[in-house]
Amino acid sequence: MAKKGINYRCAECGYEAAKWVGRCPECQAWGTLEERGDARPMIARVAAGAPSAPARPIAQVDLEAAKARRTGVGELDRVLGGGLVPGAVVLLAGEPGVGKSTLLLEVAYQWAATSGTSLYITGEESAGQVRLRAERTGNLHERMFLAAESDLSAILGHVDAVEPGVLIVDSVQTMASPQAEGAPGGVTQVRAVTAGLVALAKERGLPVVLVGHVTKEGSVAGPRVLEHLVDVVLQFEGDRQSTLRLVRGVKNRFGPADEIGCFELRDDGIIGVPDPSGLFLNRHAEAVAGTAITVTVEGKRPLLCEVQALVAESSLAQPRRAVSGLDSARMSMVLAVLEKRGGAVLGKHDVFIATVGGMKVTEPAVDLAVILAIASSVSDTALSPRLVALGEVGLAGEVRRVTGVGRRLAEAVRLGFTHAIVPPDPGKLPDGIRVLEVANVAEALNAAQHA
Repeated sequence: MAKKGINYRCAECGYEAAKWVGRCPECQAWGTLEERGDARPMIARVAAGAPSAPARPIAQVDLEAAKARRTGVGELDRVLGGGLVPGAVVLLAGEPGVGKSTLLLEVAYQWAATSGTSLYITGEESAGQVRLRAERTGNLHERMFLAAESDLSAILGHVDAVEPGVLIVDSVQTMASPQAEGAPGGVTQVRAVTAGLVALAKERGLPVVLVGHVTKEGSVAGPRVLEHLVDVVLQFEGDRQSTLRLVRGVKNRFGPADEIGCFELRDDGIIGVPDPSGLFLNRHAEAVAGTAITVTVEGKRPLLCEVQALVAESSLAQPRRAVSGLDSARMSMVLAVLEKRGGAVLGKHDVFIATVGGMKVTEPAVDLAVILAIASSVSDTALSPRLVALGEVGLAGEVRRVTGVGRRLAEAVRLGFTHAIVPPDPGKLPDGIRVLEVANVAEALNAAQHA
């Protein structure tokens, strides 16, 4: 006899409850508990069914059907791991107006120009609006097909009629499935539409690219299961005041999950930037106090980054601490280490720290460059413009090793830097650069003065 059991489940985290509550006790999300019916006892035995295809040794599985095909947009192919895999579902998420639709319109054009037919489904704009943008950016091709739809069944009809090589849906939050209840953009509808498009992609070997919205916190809007359903999750980032755009891999079943692609958004479209290091440097006619150069690694790509610091006497009882492009909590720790281990007096000074070009750096290898920039601003003494600094700084003032020092310094040599301050035992280093190894903050400050 069936026993009455759990009736509600959270769409975000899967928490189960016997009764409905407004806020999930597990993930603290509001309005995510959905009725799922009575729990039924598990069937003890399941009858064997006919398999869809016989199992084969893994070495005999055909690889040709799973090889990635290039989209024609080099920076996007870098993040995807070579291109779009047949049957793969890619979720591209980003803030409104950051350039997601412009990038995917370029993908549809390049695919039509090089590989075959592309189908672009828009649910947020009319077909005429998309045509105007395509004409402005020069993305018109006879094998590009465009449709303004918001119904999943109509999308499937367009796929049957056009038979595209790639399907782009902009955006998944505007689509609705006739088999699901609720308004478009709701948890139930988003999950149903995504599941339907995933089934379509796997059944026909059709690569599908979905556009997703983000929340105020910057995460993908909709249920968490949305990210688990798709094969690739890409985050499209960029400051509205800057033309630089970054596509960052968050999840990738077919390639690296930490790679980034760099783009520049212009009036006539979006273009890839294969060598973006110069975008994050501010070339000065002469050396300026309060600046230091470091090399950060995003995925497999080393990028030079300039850190700027300004230290000024404060008229406030509690001096200000402002950080842009870096982790503010970690910068507070770096300031405390500099005061305790480096002898700097910052208690009555405002401190402002920022990166150049709107770059966001999260790895700890930037710690040493931040300390040198702050110390340079305090003493009003400029560092050498040909100096780079690498290293993680610990609470005891020690400079710790970071990964890929040789690769980072090779990028610095390519751009004309001649001196580097690095942690001890950096490994094999490239020629053409003088390396100064330091064990703690005091040694780093002394080395920077004589570099």
